[in-house]
Amino acid sequence: MNQMVDIVQSRYSCRSYQSRAVEEEKLAYIMECVRLSPSAVNRQPWKFRLVRSQEGKEKLQSCYQREWFNSAPLYILASLLHDEEWVRCDEKHHGDIDVAIAVEHLCLAAAEQGLGTCWVCNFDAALCHELFQMPETEEPTVIIPIGYAASTDVPEKKRKALKDIFFEV
Repeated sequence: MNQMVDIVQSRYSCRSYQSRAVEEEKLAYIMECVRLSPSAVNRQPWKFRLVRSQEGKEKLQSCYQREWFNSAPLYILASLLHDEEWVRCDEKHHGDIDVAIAVEHLCLAAAEQGLGTCWVCNFDAALCHELFQMPETEEPTVIIPIGYAASTDVPEKKRKALKDIFFEV
């Protein structure tokens, strides 16, 4: 798997993981891909916490109480640093966009390394903020469970046709 379309095709929202640990070199590769992610005016308004201690995992699991979520061997918690994000002249904040770009770099790099991920945005952000003792200007944005998928079956992707999403003007 070395073409971008193959990597994109293999990436899906994985909701069942093996207990097998993720190798340090794979994590280092993934985080280097995150580090190289673009952001508006190169502000890089983010923090990524690698959560694999039992205490840290339990904190995250209390913020998103789903059985499948507990199967991940580790999590990456992405947060937005509001005091570092770029704001366009019309007051449009770009921090969420920047974090989303970096998280998708993370997910695609993980897929390339044979790992599963899932975007988790529907969690108790206020509780997460409190449990991880974040400063006021930091907002927990996405939790990414990461690990080896329990199944090798990649679900079929249902996507709109190109003609429905691309237009020439």
